[in-house]
Amino acid sequence: EGALKLAKRHTGRTGLVSALNSYHGSTHGALSITGSEGFKNSYRPLLPGVAHLRYNELADLQLITHDTAAVILETVQGEAGVRLPQPGYLPAVRQRCTEVGALLVLDEIQCGFGRTGTQWAFEQFGVVPDILVCAKGMGGGMPIGAFISSPEIMVGFQTNPILGHCTTFGGHPVSCAASLATLQVIQEENLLAGVAAKAARLRTGLVHPAIREVRNCGLLMAVEFDSFEVLKPIIDRALAEEGILTDWFLFCDNSLRIAPPLTITEAEIDAAVTGLLRAIQ
Repeated sequence: EGALKLAKRHTGRTGLVSALNSYHGSTHGALSITGSEGFKNSYRPLLPGVAHLRYNELADLQLITHDTAAVILETVQGEAGVRLPQPGYLPAVRQRCTEVGALLVLDEIQCGFGRTGTQWAFEQFGVVPDILVCAKGMGGGMPIGAFISSPEIMVGFQTNPILGHCTTFGGHPVSCAASLATLQVIQEENLLAGVAAKAARLRTGLVHPAIREVRNCGLLMAVEFDSFEVLKPIIDRALAEEGILTDWFLFCDNSLRIAPPLTITEAEIDAAVTGLLRAIQ
């Protein structure tokens, strides 16, 4: 919500562009840019002036115009089933935004804070956003979220009106302390250095005739099966019999979600893989 307000304030525009099968939240503005009509139609009318492009389709960048305040994308699409940007896609989006004066907002609520092996996923794809949105792993389990931008853009919230964006619990000291501790642990224990090897260990173990594909960016992973009808009993057994917390993706219900903590050990990975393979059987 804050990122949308900031983009509109900075550009003086109202148009918004996001991706089909994106998920940005369930509050009014975030729901408006979420790319699934099934999640939205019970709550219409929502924000006007929202267009949806197909992720990774360069032809759809024409939807970004001089009326666009912001383009909001997940750096790695999460609820679409872990879809990575193709080479050159995000730089092309960045270039188009710059050409027309729109802001690029990257939603890293799922893929930020080291989940993909770098502090921010966008570091791997050759772009820098104008506004960055983060949460989830930011708090190490405590509730906290943020949107980040340059002083030149954030200054728009200082006047007319004063306190242009504020929240009742924003900056709560306990959540902020938890977030600082999380960041310190990530850095001091060099957790990012182990993400690639841990992801590779998971991929190496997840081999079964029923598995159609494994997609991942670091420790954000989707294991695809033929259908939801095949997947649902596997999830039920993983939860009830193996003690493995997993589910499917909102917009990709034939894929199982794997997103372990960055602190997961090799022994825990091996135990989880063994349990998942038993659940598949």
